[in-house]
Amino acid sequence: MTIFLILAPYGALALLSLVTSATVSLFWATLICLAVIAIDIARGRTMKILTVGSVAVFTAIGCYLTFVDATLSSNAVSFAVNAGLLSVALLSIVFRHPFTLQYAREMVDAKTMQYAGFVHTNYLLTWAWTGAFLLMAIGNIAVLYVPGLPLWSGLLIAFAARNSAILFTKWYPEYRKARFGAPPANALPSP
Repeated sequence: MTIFLILAPYGALALLSLVTSATVSLFWATLICLAVIAIDIARGRTMKILTVGSVAVFTAIGCYLTFVDATLSSNAVSFAVNAGLLSVALLSIVFRHPFTLQYAREMVDAKTMQYAGFVHTNYLLTWAWTGAFLLMAIGNIAVLYVPGLPLWSGLLIAFAARNSAILFTKWYPEYRKARFGAPPANALPSP
């Protein structure tokens, strides 16, 4: 359920972009992000950096389309969204709060959070997503500026990058557990 809530705004944005304007798609994605924030708050969870950042990105691009230039191509809008998400991911690293850490803290027990590699793992996961956002933006740029490059090539890059990040996010924590196991009893502070 968590992965669905995390990806719902982006999936809605992609699907709505096929049937309506970019502006309408962005504002619906913003509303879905706000709904996800409300669900998190109702469940006693924290507001997530990625979701709040997405609200800012979607709203900024939607306002730009509404008030400045409504003629941007859907690929240019996709580039702006991916560049915005890349910025959110990089800023979360720069400010030492990798955005995956908030999700991880809500999915694991207190003992797991105390493992020495827990924060390190989340930095690696956030870097993986940062790389995915970068690749998606590069795919958008390629379609925008390379004449004759088919639109599906940018979509293929986005699909591969996003799914690779999802698979890595699922695989890497399990790999660390299998490789390093639980730390010795004296490595964890006593309750």
